[in-house]
Amino acid sequence: MSDSCCSHGCTAPPASQSPRYRRVLWVALIINAVMFGIELAGGLRAGSVSLLADAVDFFGDAANYGISLLVLGMALTWRARAALFKGLTMGAFGVFVLGRAAWSAAAGTVPEPVTMGAIGALALLANVSVAAMLYAWREGDANMRSVWLCSRNDAIGNVAVMAAALGVFGTGSGWPDLAVAAVMGVLALTAARSVIQQARAELRPVPAQA
Repeated sequence: MSDSCCSHGCTAPPASQSPRYRRVLWVALIINAVMFGIELAGGLRAGSVSLLADAVDFFGDAANYGISLLVLGMALTWRARAALFKGLTMGAFGVFVLGRAAWSAAAGTVPEPVTMGAIGALALLANVSVAAMLYAWREGDANMRSVWLCSRNDAIGNVAVMAAALGVFGTGSGWPDLAVAAVMGVLALTAARSVIQQARAELRPVPAQA
């Protein structure tokens, strides 16, 4: 049936309009919103910059998933514009994290490692689940790619937070927490550059064929 249809000139709907993809984005939005609240409270309680940075990232991701749901049925130009906005947001997050790490280094704050590790493990489970659900769409347009990159980076960041908790526990110093926060900031800037470059490429007008 599908072969016959396509032989008469029909085209399959883009992957971004898949009902399954939409459902995955809704699940990802809910998970990220819940984890934002958990990590914000835990980061404040533990005095951890890396947890607070991850909480801000969860909030940004929840907003990004909402934007992605809004533009799913729109033309590629609008999806690319949304991806450009998200790329800029990811870059701003990276700058914020680096600034917060510098402030905490000056203040000499030492976080509480047990809370860091427990919440980091919970966040890792959440992000690995989301990344696994989004894996099939990692090579889509700039908007879909930005969603996948956010989830992948979050999972990497959670592993780093857990490593920082061990470092703080073993050394009694806040430097492992600050180092991980700095890495998360740089990772956000790198991903932002990738998304912005692809979004700008998709926004360029297609040359007219002779």
